[in-house]
Amino acid sequence: MKTILAPIILLAGTLAFAQTTKDTLQSKEKEIEAVTLTYKKPTVQSKVDRTVFNVANSSILAGNTTWDVLRMTPLLSVDNNDALKAEGESVTVYINDRKSVFTGKELKEYLQTIPADNLMKIEVITSPSSRYEATGSVVNIVLKKRDDEGMKGSITFNNRQNTQNSQYTNFNLNYHKKKFTQTLIGSYSDNTFVQENSLLNTLYENNEVTKIDNYIIYKGKNPSISSTSEYELNDKNSIGTILEFYKGIRSNSSETNAQIFENDQLNRSYFQNQTSSSSNPTFGTNVFYKYYDKEKNRILDVNLGTNYDSEKDNSYYLKNTITSTGATSLDEIGVLTDLQNRNYYLKVDYTQPLGKSGATFEVGGKMDFHNNVIPNSLYGILPEGLSRNDTFRYKDNINSLYANFTKTFFKKLETRVGIRYEYIDYKIGQDIAGTSRKDSYGRFLPNLLLKYSFTDKYDLSLTYTRNLWRPWYSEFNPFLLPRNDGMYTRGNMELNPNPSDRVYMKFGFMKKYFLSARYTFTNQDYWTDYVVQTGATPKDNKTISQESNFTGNVHKYFLYANTNQSFLKNKLSVNLSFGYNYIDNSDFNARNDLKGADYISFWAGSSNLTYTNLFNKNINLSAWVEISNQNNGNSYANKTNVFHNISATKIFPKTQMEVSLQLMNIFQRPNFDATSYSQIGTFRNSSKSDWYGFSLSFVKRFGNQKVKENTKTDVEKNSGGGK
Repeated sequence: MKTILAPIILLAGTLAFAQTTKDTLQSKEKEIEAVTLTYKKPTVQSKVDRTVFNVANSSILAGNTTWDVLRMTPLLSVDNNDALKAEGESVTVYINDRKSVFTGKELKEYLQTIPADNLMKIEVITSPSSRYEATGSVVNIVLKKRDDEGMKGSITFNNRQNTQNSQYTNFNLNYHKKKFTQTLIGSYSDNTFVQENSLLNTLYENNEVTKIDNYIIYKGKNPSISSTSEYELNDKNSIGTILEFYKGIRSNSSETNAQIFENDQLNRSYFQNQTSSSSNPTFGTNVFYKYYDKEKNRILDVNLGTNYDSEKDNSYYLKNTITSTGATSLDEIGVLTDLQNRNYYLKVDYTQPLGKSGATFEVGGKMDFHNNVIPNSLYGILPEGLSRNDTFRYKDNINSLYANFTKTFFKKLETRVGIRYEYIDYKIGQDIAGTSRKDSYGRFLPNLLLKYSFTDKYDLSLTYTRNLWRPWYSEFNPFLLPRNDGMYTRGNMELNPNPSDRVYMKFGFMKKYFLSARYTFTNQDYWTDYVVQTGATPKDNKTISQESNFTGNVHKYFLYANTNQSFLKNKLSVNLSFGYNYIDNSDFNARNDLKGADYISFWAGSSNLTYTNLFNKNINLSAWVEISNQNNGNSYANKTNVFHNISATKIFPKTQMEVSLQLMNIFQRPNFDATSYSQIGTFRNSSKSDWYGFSLSFVKRFGNQKVKENTKTDVEKNSGGGK
């Protein structure tokens, strides 16, 4: 649910006044208020290809991590598997236009180590140019860039009370001296989360119904540190390095109680206890060179990098099954995993204006190599059908080239034409089982953007994008593993990528009201499926979740309205959005023999409110509310969730201290409740989220906190035609 072009915002006047003396401020109070009213950047800006959430000076940052702020960003949502969604669809996350190597829960844990205090803005790019790797929408997290002389920074302490207590602390250090800038960010968290799941699985054969109650306690200690060094060789050339380290030290335990009925008669039940511990270190390096000619608006970016992460995990499952006759059997499964992932890449981007016509040409490419290994070893009293050990290997090479041409005609018609070509060569297989697959394919991925400005207050834009979403490497791994709810899971080596076409239209008027419509089409996708592996006796039957290919036409229609308003001399900012979705799954369901609804409609809405300097006492208030449900592929939401967050921050200017109290979902604990449809039955999962309670944060700042936006070209700033 998202994007368009907002007014050009001028911050120079505001920043200049912010540096004046206290006496000058008092003597010119009315004049300063007028400047703020005119030039203060809106909290939410809607541009032609993206929606920008400006959070640099918002009270929403206090005591939060980057992940927390993403959850409150307009148009974004998080599902019960902690996957980030834009308009209900998966996204690719960039940090300062650099693609993150994490997805899913790993992405969540990594972003929880980045303090929100370091955020400049979050860009939700629903119509990305060919510059971006073609995986649907893009979320670009833009961090602050401090360039004032000397040392400055902040330290944060946070205590959060959910079902159990968690602590989080971080520090930001920045040093700038003439042409050299050094930034150091570190954090440590000690988190405990509780999750309660209720599952209801219905198999069509024998009318078998399984009721499962699952209680899980997650514990994690996560240290991280990152360093960014940049040196300006001269006014056009700069070089730098980025070093990142993150470690997840996790443990969890779960208790599961299940009953299985056939034709309304109790057939068997089982109890399972599970414990696990893991260690997950991650290292990232990036060396970059940047040439930027401000006068001629030329940019050359060269990035060379590596990423390495590993995970050693030891999980233990003890499962006791009781039949209707009272007979018992015991399964004891230990799982040892030692995952190793290596990534190497070279990326080059160049932007060049074309003469005096105002046109811009952009070209670039990337070479990307992955070498991933997942060894699994099982021990104990294993049920039949489980292999004791195997090693899964995944290697790929993705090469891509792109070009974008941007030009404005008649001072009213803005255009962007782009093409991207991606070629992947990959090889996957198991050492012991001997199963393997080698494949390669190339795809042309065009995109087009048109925007016509009738006047300075009315404009209409249209974008078309061809997308390609590839399976994650671990989704290919076919090794059968137990789950903490008593079921099993595995990957599928036959998965295919998901292509889709998207048309997006947006109408903006009065520079603050935006209406948009979107149509998305696909004829092939992959979703979570379920199969039953039959054993010698009913107790040996295994219900297995896996990703599977689903063919069939899916049509998605979407209408969206958004406005951002300021009141009370710009102290109160209100952003409101509302979206309506309609999905035609009729062909998809018929081809896959699914008994889900052929036509789905649902709506979602959100609101962000911020109030600055309440009673002129340096008190900032913020509130966020989202009402939504999630329907994707073969999964349908059974209820609508209401998420909300309320925070108050007191600032002490003389000591540069901040104290913040945050209330999270205090009126209603979120419950993700959805049913997935498979050829063999339906699978309902109701999961109570632990994102509720309250938190208290203390922030101490030091040094000059003046910041500037990361450098972008005029095309990139104003029209979103570049990054």
